[in-house]
Amino acid sequence: MSDFDAYRRRFVTGMVGVAAVGALPAGVMLWQAQARADNDDLPASGKIRWGMLIDTTRCATGCDACVRGCNQENGMSGQTSPTDPQWIRKVTVKNPRTGFGFSLPVMCQHCEEPPCVDVCPTGASFKRADGIVLVDRHICIGCRYCMMACPYKARSFIHQPVTDQLAEVPRGQGCVEACSMCVQRIDAGLRTTACQEACNAEGHKAIFFGDLKDPESEISRQLASYASTEILADLDLHTGVRYQGI
Repeated sequence: MSDFDAYRRRFVTGMVGVAAVGALPAGVMLWQAQARADNDDLPASGKIRWGMLIDTTRCATGCDACVRGCNQENGMSGQTSPTDPQWIRKVTVKNPRTGFGFSLPVMCQHCEEPPCVDVCPTGASFKRADGIVLVDRHICIGCRYCMMACPYKARSFIHQPVTDQLAEVPRGQGCVEACSMCVQRIDAGLRTTACQEACNAEGHKAIFFGDLKDPESEISRQLASYASTEILADLDLHTGVRYQGI
């Protein structure tokens, strides 16, 4: 058993067991939550797995174009207090021994085995057939178990009322949210994310988005040509977000 398997078993046993007794709203049972996560009616196909590749050698320190693009696309204020949602955050990593450092954006990693889905008592956290991990705000009860389970600290809780929402990206107080890989664009037939567009507009071209299962996609060609890795790869979550240069 891997370290993460042991961690996940302890977390699920301790937290979901409690949630099943005291946190589920009336009429919602765990079998319904599982059915929600496996819903085949979603506009997604298992023949595709959407993913993102970030080349840290092109990601400029001090640039926050991807963050601003995400905020604009999804109707967020861009404030960075502890109670403000952030779907992407720029992180600077530095080796204390060599002094070598680089900047990289961190967001929901869209795991193949998402721990946030494992611990959600209502099925609000779920993974689509195409690999995108989402939160259904209609059944999110704001328990925040998913936030505790996420090893990437990639989820935010909405503390304040949300005004001036975008029709394509409904948001609401009391819910958890995270990067959705611009699912509203994907379902509309577009094949680029807001963060990628913003990065390209700045001239960095550090973000690639596409179908990881298509060997002819740009992201697949990049992954085949250059070494890449996952953040916390030892957890064996098989993330949909990969990084080069780290």
